[in-house]
Amino acid sequence: DTKLQYARFFSARVLRRRAEYMHKHRLMADGSLREPDNWKKGFTTQSYVDSLARHLQDVLEIHESGKTIRFENGEEVDLEDALVAIMFNCEAWLYELLKKDGQ
Repeated sequence: DTKLQYARFFSARVLRRRAEYMHKHRLMADGSLREPDNWKKGFTTQSYVDSLARHLQDVLEIHESGKTIRFENGEEVDLEDALVAIMFNCEAWLYELLKKDGQ
């Protein structure tokens, strides 16, 4: 079979969890909601690297401690959120690379 199997290559549960994470992070400091595809405007490569490093650190700390992380600002990050954040950074960075290549 030469057809791509989107429904079987990817998990619907994971896709839903990613959408929940993205929706949760739409709220901006001024109380307004950013557009769901706002991320397509792009970031610098360095911002992807920095963000990936931060979220990987979160994953490692959560894995080691077995607990969620609470930051000084009160934000809590659990393992699912940290993993989805890594997925988002990878997807957005890949999107930028594909866009550059004209794909």
